[in-house]
Amino acid sequence: MKFASTRLIATDIKIMVSFYEMVTGCSAEWLAPVFAKIVTPGANLAIGAAETVTLWKENSAEPGANRTAGIEFQVEDIDADYQRLKDKVTLVHELKTMPWGNRTFQFRDPEGTAVSRFMPPIEQAGHRLAAQ
Repeated sequence: MKFASTRLIATDIKIMVSFYEMVTGCSAEWLAPVFAKIVTPGANLAIGAAETVTLWKENSAEPGANRTAGIEFQVEDIDADYQRLKDKVTLVHELKTMPWGNRTFQFRDPEGTAVSRFMPPIEQAGHRLAAQ
């Protein structure tokens, strides 16, 4: 089995795709007007328009309703990422060090999903990035 992607359902797919292109620095692949994906070295982020929900089952997903899952991006330079994004996103928390050693900051995407950028402690960062 291969983990393929995390999919977000968006009320306004163009705004969401533009946001994640800005956050990741990657261009989206538009596979249809109602579906795009952003391919990163570690995982894919799929974004579907709200209209795609009925292709599965009506009301099986709801844009902007997520409060249980977050999206995390491991980065090589958390300080540079924080400086680049802090004035472009709605911060949940500023840059800080977590009890397990990761330096991180968190923000919300346009539909409210929590997004974190993090960097493991320097001595672990090289090993984790190399393993991907």
